[in-house]
Amino acid sequence: MVDVWLEVEAHQLHPAAGAIVMQYLITPLIGGEQDQAIVDENASKLRAMFEIYEARLSWSSAADLSHFPLMRYFMATEYAAMVEALPHVRAWCEDLAAWPAARKVAELMPLDFGLSKKDEK
Repeated sequence: MVDVWLEVEAHQLHPAAGAIVMQYLITPLIGGEQDQAIVDENASKLRAMFEIYEARLSWSSAADLSHFPLMRYFMATEYAAMVEALPHVRAWCEDLAAWPAARKVAELMPLDFGLSKKDEK
């Protein structure tokens, strides 16, 4: 089951959530303009995927940690509301963020990618 969960993250969640993170967080940081068509297309894919997650999330495993880095950034976008609307997915994200390993990783993942510190110098 762990292998299946890792495959889902790598081939389903990561491309869709990654595109939204890129458009909302990274593109503006590098001076680009957000492409709403990319966001809309991937938000639709994520919405369907999160509905599947909602139906199946009743336990956690180490494979869930593979979701954490991207979900940390995804939850900083306005599309976090998709997760907030699904009680099991929301609880899963909250539980995942509370794991000691995830908290340590989060300390190394500033939401501004460390760019504001560079601007201050």
